[in-house]
Amino acid sequence: MTSLLLPLIYLAFISLGLPDALLGSAWPSMYTELNVPLSSAGLIAMIISVGTVVSSLMSERMTRRFGPGKVTAFSVGLTALSLGGFALSGSFWQLCLLAVPYGLGAGSVDACLNNYVALHYASRHMSWLHCMWGIGASVGPHIMGRAITAGQGWHTGYGYIAVLQIVLSFVLFISLPIWKNRESSGEESRPAEPVPLRQALFIRGVREVLICFFCYCALEQTAGLWASSYLVLKNGLSAERAASLAALFYMGLTAGRALGGFLTLRLNDRSMVRTGFALILLGIVCIPLGSGATLAGLVILGLGSAPIYPCLIHSTPGFFGAGNSQAIIGMQMASAYVGTSLMPPLFGLIAETVSVALYPLFLLVFLALMFISFEKLLKIYK
Repeated sequence: MTSLLLPLIYLAFISLGLPDALLGSAWPSMYTELNVPLSSAGLIAMIISVGTVVSSLMSERMTRRFGPGKVTAFSVGLTALSLGGFALSGSFWQLCLLAVPYGLGAGSVDACLNNYVALHYASRHMSWLHCMWGIGASVGPHIMGRAITAGQGWHTGYGYIAVLQIVLSFVLFISLPIWKNRESSGEESRPAEPVPLRQALFIRGVREVLICFFCYCALEQTAGLWASSYLVLKNGLSAERAASLAALFYMGLTAGRALGGFLTLRLNDRSMVRTGFALILLGIVCIPLGSGATLAGLVILGLGSAPIYPCLIHSTPGFFGAGNSQAIIGMQMASAYVGTSLMPPLFGLIAETVSVALYPLFLLVFLALMFISFEKLLKIYK
């Protein structure tokens, strides 16, 4: 049964990643057509992220009531309908409204499946699970870039992704008996009652790890959302070419997580995270050098980002104990989504009022904060 269920979980994470990089890759074309400021992309991203915070905090209750299979299938279906709305929308306020159900659906899938894999599968599958997300996040901008280059526009690009999401949702719905068979066979165990969030917050090291998740997702989301705009405004690329090249960050992220699944057999989580920090620093240094160095920097930035999120999740039971991990993982994901919600819009304002050239410096600040917090965490549990 495991061999049948795991590919479905991977498929669900591909669907989660497909639309995540679309907004950033299409925005140089979208904001001029919609007649809104460049920074407005941050507002849409923030609304999506707020929805993911809400749904991730509700995920445990929903999963207990309906089961992980139904929650996953319904959530993917909800994002499919939202993306279809994006394809048909003609104004900025409509995009903002549609961002609400998109965020609610995405957060449910993310929280539900991360917890499920952490409970039932080996650590390498956590890296590969997020690799599947990276595949989706890499494919999405290519589809959008081709649609824009062919003169079909960003509406058509969103339409293509919506169709793919509908197909994936259908596959997940018809696979619900597989989830039920696992439950009835006894493979699925009822999770223990979680530690109250207020109590978990005061466990030593929790605040440090929450800062790590906040900074990581602030860095990752800002890097992905504004890469295309940086290439257009700083490097002088066309919007069509930048829409495709922005996917280089997600390609590096995907390749890094595919490789990371094998490296976890030899390296522990601490070594993986520190290696990621070093690669991120190298990628940030390359970005302002221009031309091919910028593109190489985006790839290296993705490679460095790859192991951090899955390795931090996987190490949570080791730091805080299995009895506390469920509550703390929920808090980690909420903290991550807050970083996703607030920091990309902040950089949008900086890019609009000061300069988009501050993109690498902005990323460097979060890398530094993340490194300091992680080292403090290791010191506490040395």
